[in-house]
Amino acid sequence: MTGFSEDEWALRRELAAAYRILHLLGWGEMIFNHLSLRVPGEQAYLMNPFGLMYDEITASNLIKVDLDGNLVEPSAYRPNPAGFLFHGAIHRTVPDAHCVMHTHTTAGSAVACLDSGLSPDTFYAAQLHEAVAYHEFEGITVNDGEVPRMLAALGDKRLLILRNHGLLAHGRTVAETFYSLWVLNRACEIQLAAQATGGRLRKVSEAAAISSTRTADEFLEPGIGPERLMFDALVRRARRIDPTFES
Repeated sequence: MTGFSEDEWALRRELAAAYRILHLLGWGEMIFNHLSLRVPGEQAYLMNPFGLMYDEITASNLIKVDLDGNLVEPSAYRPNPAGFLFHGAIHRTVPDAHCVMHTHTTAGSAVACLDSGLSPDTFYAAQLHEAVAYHEFEGITVNDGEVPRMLAALGDKRLLILRNHGLLAHGRTVAETFYSLWVLNRACEIQLAAQATGGRLRKVSEAAAISSTRTADEFLEPGIGPERLMFDALVRRARRIDPTFES
């Protein structure tokens, strides 16, 4: 650790681990997409340098930008404007959005392209009852004017399906955000597999969905519960394969 406080170094290691986990899951999108993490006590957040693959991300090469996407510390790298626009806006306006993750997984992007969107009739989607918002596609996200509409669409939800685009999640911790995004992406995968059979999806009752959501919400307590256990297990796997992300 060089030049960082102990607290910031811990955050950098966790965010770098998340990038490696997404790489291992096949969720990377070449040099694109972003995971960001707010730095407590600062009007700034950490994100990936533009031009690096997810398996090249390390704790030390993450860049720190202010809420407008400007570098606040010297770096050999630069931010991607398409990344900091939405991320900065969410970090700025949503008090508990300490972490934001955006992906273009095949399943997530495919469901985002469906006019009907996410079906509520799967085990995982039932856990997301009334937790998912939608934002209409307006092109590559480099237009400041789109931000208010995205924030209005997001409202008080923790998950956002960007129509014709991909998925976005935010949360209080890296582990919580990853868990929410994983559940949403898993719901997309199962929906597409079920729809591919040509059969009709069996309906999940609203009562069952509400019960599933309440149970799932009980898991999302920072520091405890399966979201933390699952993330930590994946960090151990990433460390066994290649521990350089912690450098």
